[in-house]
Amino acid sequence: MKESIQEALRDWKGTLKVWALMTLGTALVSLGVYCFKFPNHFSTGGVSGLGVVLGAVIPSFTPGNIVTIINILFLILGFTVLRGKFAVKTVYCSLLFSGLLELFERAWPLEAPLTDQPLLELFFAVLLPALGSGILFNIGASTGGTDIAALILKKYTAMDTGMALLCSDVLIAASTLLVFDAATGLFSILGLVLKSTLVDTVIESLNRKKSFTVITTKPDEVCDVITHTLKRGATVWKGKGAYTNDDHWVILTALSRAQAVYLRQRVKDIDAHAFFLITNSSEIFGKGFLRA
Repeated sequence: MKESIQEALRDWKGTLKVWALMTLGTALVSLGVYCFKFPNHFSTGGVSGLGVVLGAVIPSFTPGNIVTIINILFLILGFTVLRGKFAVKTVYCSLLFSGLLELFERAWPLEAPLTDQPLLELFFAVLLPALGSGILFNIGASTGGTDIAALILKKYTAMDTGMALLCSDVLIAASTLLVFDAATGLFSILGLVLKSTLVDTVIESLNRKKSFTVITTKPDEVCDVITHTLKRGATVWKGKGAYTNDDHWVILTALSRAQAVYLRQRVKDIDAHAFFLITNSSEIFGKGFLRA
């Protein structure tokens, strides 16, 4: 009974964390789009890019209105192709994204860019949505729109997230050359390239763990630190030195960055002659890490 309660509590906390991350990621995207993309007419792709372009072509609609309309249409596509939990998460994020843009337009109307530095504005127009999108993609969510098309490409093809976004957004960004001036168009294309790179970088950074391989003559002491102090699992197998022919043990484990720093120091204290390899990895699947 007690274990059931603890498991339910962990599930509740995990669910709450996911919804908090979805809210945070969507808020970051909304701030970047409204405060920096819309006033500068930066169209770096996506539904917000369509909102910028179509908002100039159809003055009776604000960019926020257009984002809401297009998001609803793409949500229908998402429900049809990407079902299950993804649809629930994306409905929430998509509606929150559209709602925040509509709220900002009414409560905080912006008639001009916040600064007179277009490069600075472009930096934040790319950084904030990329950070927010990275958080959302990492938990299997999206703010909707062409992000749904990108996730469909990712699901059914071998393309990575950045490339999928680039393919779905490049035409939208290029259209600013026709609707606005050349400078705005070039800024938009540059922002698109930077965004596609940053999304993958953010996802990798959020998932980054350490693959730790130790070659030692004291496997029991090292494994004791891993299993009892760090509460992680490890795999041990016996090896032989190619030059010395001495017996050694190879220990493989996966850790967080902080745990890797701790284990590195403990291994040095336990076996001054130990040889170990620490490598970055953003895709570790199994208990305590990502789900396959």
